Amino acid sequence: MAELQTGAAPVVDAVQPPLIRLDAVEKVYRSGRVEYRALRGVDLEIEPGDMVAIVGPSGSGKSTIMNMITGIDRPTAGTVTVDGNRIDLMSEEELAVWRGARVGVVFQFFQLLPTLTALENAMLPLDFSRSVAKRERPLVAMRNLEMVGLADKADSLPSELSGGQQQRVAIARALAADPPLLIGDEPTGNLDTQTASEMFDLLRRLNADGSTVMYVTHDRELAARANRTVTIRDGVVAE
Repeated sequence: MAELQTGAAPVVDAVQPPLIRLDAVEKVYRSGRVEYRALRGVDLEIEPGDMVAIVGPSGSGKSTIMNMITGIDRPTAGTVTVDGNRIDLMSEEELAVWRGARVGVVFQFFQLLPTLTALENAMLPLDFSRSVAKRERPLVAMRNLEMVGLADKADSLPSELSGGQQQRVAIARALAADPPLLIGDEPTGNLDTQTASEMFDLLRRLNADGSTVMYVTHDRELAARANRTVTIRDGVVAE
């Protein structure tokens, strides 16, 4: 009788789960008897290491989706899972700790504290989260300022910086805790075309270094430079 040959089982690559997953997410804002449905059942998955542009007309729900993913707002229905965490179930305190460690947010209008230097602004999340020893926080913040090309402006106040430089400080601040996810809500919308392009190049480099990047933009040219474009229209993913 022929001898039965046995061999090693084939190696199967584990499927990596999406970093971000929205399932049937709805958001209804209410003011008295008036209701506004900002999101109408959004299903969306973003893979780790991807670079995704969110586009759509004003009022389509783009920023609301960003607020769902960062835990700034909560869904009326549906689930939001980020990096394996059901953030729609977290308490406000849990969200604050999670957000400080796992997500960096860059806003259109920079939102730097005017009385703090660039270094102090870049260090601010570390002071709040206390995730890094106090003596090491300036070193981490300076490293991030160097990454965005502003080490020589560490002692400058925001009023002494150009718009592009202020946005670079905002990115350095978002990188404080070395988060796996970097989110921009119109991060280049308050910049001229050349400076906006430079900002995008910086986000591209961060993405190449392993960060997952999502950003809302009205600029179709900048959106086209992402790996993937998601169009939102009337509160749903259109394409």
